[in-house]
Amino acid sequence: MNSKLIRLLALLAVLNACTPTRVEPQVSLPIINDWQHKPTVAVPLDRDALASWWKGFQDPTLDLLISDALAANHDLRIAGARVREVQSAVTVAESALYPTIDFSVSGGREKRIDRIIAAPTPQGIGLITPTGNLVSVGLSARWEIDVFGGRHLEAEAAAAQATVSLEAKRAVLVGLLAQVATHYLELRGLQARTHVLEDNITLQQERLRVVRALAQAGLAREGDVARQQTQLLSTQASLPALVGATDTLIHRLGVLTGKPPNHFRALLAKAAKLPERLPLLPSLIPAALLEQRPDLRLAKTEVSAAAASLGAAKADLFPKLVISTSGGFGTLAVGGFTSLAEGVYALGSGLSAPIFNAGRIRAQITAADARLDQAATRYEKTFLTALEDVENAYVQHNSAAKRLAELLQAEVKSDQARRDADALYQYGDADLLSALDAQRVKLEVSDERIKAETDVAVGMVSLYRALGGGWRDETAVGLASRSTVTP
Repeated sequence: MNSKLIRLLALLAVLNACTPTRVEPQVSLPIINDWQHKPTVAVPLDRDALASWWKGFQDPTLDLLISDALAANHDLRIAGARVREVQSAVTVAESALYPTIDFSVSGGREKRIDRIIAAPTPQGIGLITPTGNLVSVGLSARWEIDVFGGRHLEAEAAAAQATVSLEAKRAVLVGLLAQVATHYLELRGLQARTHVLEDNITLQQERLRVVRALAQAGLAREGDVARQQTQLLSTQASLPALVGATDTLIHRLGVLTGKPPNHFRALLAKAAKLPERLPLLPSLIPAALLEQRPDLRLAKTEVSAAAASLGAAKADLFPKLVISTSGGFGTLAVGGFTSLAEGVYALGSGLSAPIFNAGRIRAQITAADARLDQAATRYEKTFLTALEDVENAYVQHNSAAKRLAELLQAEVKSDQARRDADALYQYGDADLLSALDAQRVKLEVSDERIKAETDVAVGMVSLYRALGGGWRDETAVGLASRSTVTP
């Protein structure tokens, strides 16, 4: 008997592991061998280098901001809580694969009219209603045999959704690091532009003082004084916009790091240069994006989850087998009679199969199939968008680098032209208008040069973000879906 029971349980375990309704999704991804706009100086980087790309700027303040953001950013904390929530749902889904066992105990004291009995009394035989004490203790178990794999596929779908939430957290992390670095670099760029503007204001104020002195001495015209005042006021009018934009970025960096907006004012309000060092120009083959970018990993896992959900929906077309058993021990004592104690048990099984449900199951299968098509199409689109992001990031980097190189040369020339124009005006060989125009051109070129330097640094951040840099796969994820996507 024991050997038969063991064989039966083994057979049920085998049946419980079958998933004949599994669906293998198919996704069509283009084959791209390399990037069209990748510079020749780009170097291949491993995941560890990509994970801490911001350290290539060698800026301690940026390192501090990113460290605080990783520890306290609210979006990152929300994403982490979401991961814990969905991971709990995996346990709930997997629990359906195993028997459920419940323990029960009950007891009471009762007096019921349907228990009237005849008993001897001093006056003879009389009818009494005795008080009864009832106590029962038992266990009950129920197990749905997953013959056609529906429960297994539901568990796989839940596990895939947990992985989706984990990849979503990684996507938040990648975006967060890029935002912090971008805003910090833009802040330093604005401060550099402000410094150049303030130097020019000081220079123009001194020029205005000299022109007024010359006008009082009869060596300059009142029109020259008016022109210099106009130039000064126009330059000063640009200062409030730069200061306001600087304050806004300080506020944003505070909130991104989970702090009040003005938390880092003392640290960041003091002007500093843009980082002199840049991270290495990275390069990954396009196929590596499938494992590096969290949004692509997320889209791929969504396909697996949708495929598992479709298989689970198809399993509803087949019968369900349930085995249940219960057993326990109970006592009953009525009046002064001897108590009755007895062990009880029950063992049963049931089979149910859908006959008529007005098309509900078929409609659910159609809906699950449509969701799978959506997920597969979304994965294909996400991959193309990722390719576009990288190509655009390379284009922006190349154009910003070329623009910066040209502006550096233009700044040297404009500074020489400004000095020559000043000398000619002082010797009376040129009018003030020429000197002012040379000064204005020098200011504009210096401002554009700083913008280009900022664009080069921010473009490097965009490139690392496009390649999925900023996270490290520190542990093997045990929640990954069991079904695979076949490109």
